Amino acid sequence: MLAPVPRPPGSLAVRCSRALLSPRARLSLLALLLLTAAALVVAYEPQRLLASGWPARTDGAGAVLLFGLAYGVCTAAFVPRPVLNLAAGALFGSAFGLTAAVAGTVLGAGISFTLGRYLGQDALRPLLRGRWLTAADGQLSRHGFRSMLAIRLFPGVPFAAANYCAAVSRMGYVPFLLATALGTVPNTAAYVVAGAQADAPGSPAFLFSAGFIVLSGLAGAVVAWRKRHGLRAPAPVPAAEPEPVGSAR
Repeated sequence: MLAPVPRPPGSLAVRCSRALLSPRARLSLLALLLLTAAALVVAYEPQRLLASGWPARTDGAGAVLLFGLAYGVCTAAFVPRPVLNLAAGALFGSAFGLTAAVAGTVLGAGISFTLGRYLGQDALRPLLRGRWLTAADGQLSRHGFRSMLAIRLFPGVPFAAANYCAAVSRMGYVPFLLATALGTVPNTAAYVVAGAQADAPGSPAFLFSAGFIVLSGLAGAVVAWRKRHGLRAPAPVPAAEPEPVGSAR
């Protein structure tokens, strides 16, 4: 009998598998997923379902858990978080609404971070050129928790953009998720309380939450402007080291 002829190492199957798993192919898959998610959000507007079409018989802890899961998926699909936070407050009140919103925020951030890390990091890291991109990558890679906490506290950077920038950097999962959970509480709580008190716009709780939203937005704009000014400033020239005394010339 004739022995089976072994396939050469560079066969068609091997080349196809390498092409499908290449960084560019994974980045293309990520772009397709994000475009599909954005199209579904525009077409079906899931935030309206969460706000007004919630099942009437769903209540208690199960409703909070279900809302948190839906919140996370919608956030990963680019549904604006302020709308979801207002819906959480209107549906569950301040305490349970904040719990569902923060849990959904962490879940959505984790989904986006995972997609960006495994589908986009290898293809995008070689493209990190220029002062702004290099500075942002270095800050997130070296000081992940501190940088992400500042980003979450001041709502100047879009939520999805921060998730994918962190995924492309070398930040770890634990600092990213912990900073997200802690940093989003103040701003999320303001929106949730505003949603819970929407039927009483003259109440102190509603006025305080609305004022906090405005002030945090202004503070975020000021911080972003100062960081932008610092990045535009020319890098300092290192001083020349003095020659040692008695050195040969």
